[in-house]
Amino acid sequence: MAKSAEYADLSHRILAVTAGDKGQFQASFSTVYRVLKAGNLMTARGPGGAHNGNSKAPVRRELDGPNQRWCWDISYLMTFQKGMYLYLYLLLDEYSRKAIQWHISWQQTAEESRLLLEGGLIEENILDLPEEHRPEVISDRGRQMKAKPIQRLCEDHGLPQLFARPRTPNDNPFIESAFSTVKRAPAYPGRFLDDCQARTYFESYIAWYNLEHYHSGIDYVTPEQAHQGLRAKIVAQRKAKKTAQRLRRRTENKKIITPSTKPKTTIIRPATKVA
Repeated sequence: MAKSAEYADLSHRILAVTAGDKGQFQASFSTVYRVLKAGNLMTARGPGGAHNGNSKAPVRRELDGPNQRWCWDISYLMTFQKGMYLYLYLLLDEYSRKAIQWHISWQQTAEESRLLLEGGLIEENILDLPEEHRPEVISDRGRQMKAKPIQRLCEDHGLPQLFARPRTPNDNPFIESAFSTVKRAPAYPGRFLDDCQARTYFESYIAWYNLEHYHSGIDYVTPEQAHQGLRAKIVAQRKAKKTAQRLRRRTENKKIITPSTKPKTTIIRPATKVA
């Protein structure tokens, strides 16, 4: 089953769930992993073959403002039912780290991915911009990302597509970091009862992330502040306040130690020897 073209792109977890649903076999994730690893099938099994390490990194131009490059991906969300997952679709602006659009679903499909990108286009009024000012879109090489509906959407709306290399998360690090931040949040429940509970949680979380979270990757301003172009102004104001406080501290320290308050120094001379 793993070697067939139909299932060549599936991970060992999805392969186990799919096989169980189709009545082909029942096996745990760890069993499927062990079998695939023994058969050297944990690498890419599709027509492209295994990653040879010679593929080139995507060319990333320098960014100087929001909506110049978007990155997106899909992450598993655990439920209370073993083997069943929800999926978080997330679209992030790379410059500001703002979560532009997000979506919760029980499925990983190209249609859900298309809705995510279309929502971003509408939210940011991208279609009002000339094509040369529209963002490029970077993702990994999953079948949802390379599906024809996504390719057509990007072509129709002038959105250049970039793809990370297989098994190279550093090619698209910002979305990976965002997912890590999501799942390390103190309030993160770990598991969700259903999609309604997940949506309720992420409505609150995304609002906090965009509007209140001081992001270390953008000089500790919020993603919304960076997206609105306020990052440089806020950083400059903080620097000015810090400089003023430093000068004040020096002035106050000089007042404490003055000639009248300096302790008198007593010089002790050695005793003169008597002949």
